[in-house]
Amino acid sequence: MNRSEKLVKALKKRNLTVFTAESCTGGLIAKKITDVPGASAVLNGGIVSYTNAIKSGLLHVKKRTLARYTAVSPQVAEEMALGAAKFGDIGVSVTGYASGGDGVPDGCTGLVFIGIAQEDMVTTEKYLFSGTRSEIREQAADAAIDIILKHIGEQ
Repeated sequence: MNRSEKLVKALKKRNLTVFTAESCTGGLIAKKITDVPGASAVLNGGIVSYTNAIKSGLLHVKKRTLARYTAVSPQVAEEMALGAAKFGDIGVSVTGYASGGDGVPDGCTGLVFIGIAQEDMVTTEKYLFSGTRSEIREQAADAAIDIILKHIGEQ
């Protein structure tokens, strides 16, 4: 059983739903969950929040948090997860740099923050993945699923 199948089974068993708020993963977490038959029972949906306007407008990330810490920060990951948790029992967020380029600080490629929120509880974890853009996105999505599993006591 792969991690996505394990997650869907565990969420069903606990009668919990999840909602994703994804930036650098671009919907990959939701895709991995929806690859599992029966995922509609546990995935309420997700938002690809690639811009600050979407992060603040739909997920209620404070504009001052974005200005002070930047979009790739544990503070923004926390607020994204809390925003996502308004649409499901558990909100999971991912923000990071999947590749270098315009606006990416030197040495930050692969830097990812993953947040998880349930009710008023929220935590974030920091990762530094390596590889191609695609590999970093895959690693981040898998880590987010693992964090949800850990949160609900399945790891």
